[in-house]
Amino acid sequence: MKHSVLLLAVLVLAGCASAPTMTPIALPATPAAFKEGDGRWAVVPSAEAQARGDWWKAFSDPLLDDFVERAGRNNTSIQQAAARLAQAMALLQSADANRSVQVGVVAGIARQGGGVANAAGTAGTLANAGANLSYELDLFGRLAKTTDAASFDAKSREALLQSTRLLVQSNVAQTYFALRALDNERSLVRDTVAAYGDTLRLTESRLRAGDVAELDVVRVRAEVAATQSEALALERRRAELEHALAVLIGELPSNFAVAEIDWTGAPPTIPAGLPSKLLARRPDVSAAQSAMLAAQARVGVAQVAWFPNLSLTASGGFASPELSDLFKWSARSWGIEALLSLPVFDGGRRQAGIQSASAQFDEAAGNYREQVLVAFKEVEDQLTSLRLLGAQADVQAQAVASASRATVLSDSRYRNGLVSQLELLDARRSEASNRRQALQVRAAQYQATVGLIRALGGGWETAL
Repeated sequence: MKHSVLLLAVLVLAGCASAPTMTPIALPATPAAFKEGDGRWAVVPSAEAQARGDWWKAFSDPLLDDFVERAGRNNTSIQQAAARLAQAMALLQSADANRSVQVGVVAGIARQGGGVANAAGTAGTLANAGANLSYELDLFGRLAKTTDAASFDAKSREALLQSTRLLVQSNVAQTYFALRALDNERSLVRDTVAAYGDTLRLTESRLRAGDVAELDVVRVRAEVAATQSEALALERRRAELEHALAVLIGELPSNFAVAEIDWTGAPPTIPAGLPSKLLARRPDVSAAQSAMLAAQARVGVAQVAWFPNLSLTASGGFASPELSDLFKWSARSWGIEALLSLPVFDGGRRQAGIQSASAQFDEAAGNYREQVLVAFKEVEDQLTSLRLLGAQADVQAQAVASASRATVLSDSRYRNGLVSQLELLDARRSEASNRRQALQVRAAQYQATVGLIRALGGGWETAL
């Protein structure tokens, strides 16, 4: 009776205790709209469960579609993230299994001798067979909190898999567009080399006729050699991009090649206002949030370590010195046990565990706040880039038209002997520079468009 009263008192006192509630960490203030754009980029509740869609198909490039699909199948980063998710799911299953009844079967036969064998002190045989059952009563939610933490870990890994997939898709698109832009730039440099070659042949002809000095020929030859050097540098850069694209889609660079084609068209226009629905479901933000909630659950687990544990065990079976009599009713045996354990003194180990879990939660909360800030920054960056690149493209188009007209006029005047060779070379150099600048602006618009899609968490078509 005394033991029963003591046990009841321990349970009542422990039941009065509860883990302190974690104070929510304030997130950065959410703006009503983004600074860039037309003011219709509003922030909405999380929609992380929505599909991201095949956003790359908005660029209407079949070869890009093929590369992205191949990357989804073969990219090693995606495979690693999927493996980490499988590990987290297995840990969740293991944590959840601890809340169930544990059942095991035992069977054995032993031969013993000496005074412990039987009353006569002779050797004897003992055979046994039975089953063991155990169950831990989750009085204070330790097992439930452990399962919750594992569940949040699995959600975080799932979000990180989505984040990795989105990152790989955007890297494939950006590398592919950089490759296409470089092909156009190489074509432009080759045309410039050809134009300089025509000028060189004309200047050499005029040198033989005595109309110009040798200095004019040397100048043109220097321009030809310098432009050919730029062409070789572009060839090297293209090889590097092609190799990088091969790795992204999970193939050997030695067996991979992208044919050069004429790159035309323009990047898709992302409708203002609509994609803001996708910001809250960015997978990296979702992963950071789940990691924070998992850390918070582990603080509760560490706090519950101070409370008593109550385990119930039961066993039943048969034991007999004769194997033939093992399963007779007279050979039955059974036992039931309840074990209560309550920590009293551990040298500060449990308190240190609480402090460690709390520090991990603070770190996870700080990382979550940082991810939210980074998400807003990246969207603002890409919106700013697209706005300014659009204006820059318009101005650069005017520069290209004027430089092209200046080259035509200078070439005509040079052929008629009205201007020096320096004027023609300057005109050609200016036109080539402006054309390359216009191409780089166009490539930057593609890069910024892909960057904005990634910053918003994926495609927007499914949110219609």
